[in-house]
Amino acid sequence: MQEIETARLYLRQFTPNDLDALYRIYSDSEVMKYLNEGVRNREETAADLLGIIADWEKHAFGLWAVVNKQNNQLIGDGGLRFLGKTPEVEVGYVLAKAYWGKGLASEVAAATLKYGFEVLKLEKIVAVADTKNSSSRRVMEKVGMRYQHNLQDSDRVYYSVVLFCKGRRKIVK
Repeated sequence: MQEIETARLYLRQFTPNDLDALYRIYSDSEVMKYLNEGVRNREETAADLLGIIADWEKHAFGLWAVVNKQNNQLIGDGGLRFLGKTPEVEVGYVLAKAYWGKGLASEVAAATLKYGFEVLKLEKIVAVADTKNSSSRRVMEKVGMRYQHNLQDSDRVYYSVVLFCKGRRKIVK
């Protein structure tokens, strides 16, 4: 199983036992406000969880369960997935409201980008957010992603970061 440890978090693969904790997060209307799927009921959350687990099996990457080191509680998800039906890989993160404003989403995003570039050897990672979701946009910018454009026929913005190799030194832009 792929796991990452950051200063304040454990990022680990989800298991079916995470359903109750994930449902508490996905059923919060404030947390899900800017996400396309919106609030999820228990059955939808269970289907999402099975999809997350299947993504790891199929692609060798996906969303991690984000666990707070202080209390060992699952507080959200974060990681990499394909952007819709495109070949592009996007970074995403969702945290329980009690953990907003503490820099944890940036911690998840930074660890995820590092994993994507160093382990998966991706050359580009993208992110998409609702135009009104200024918090998510700040996270993207904080981890080095740059605004590219608004998505056509959508209230969503598209950001990206590309890994350039210059000699032996890797530069993230």
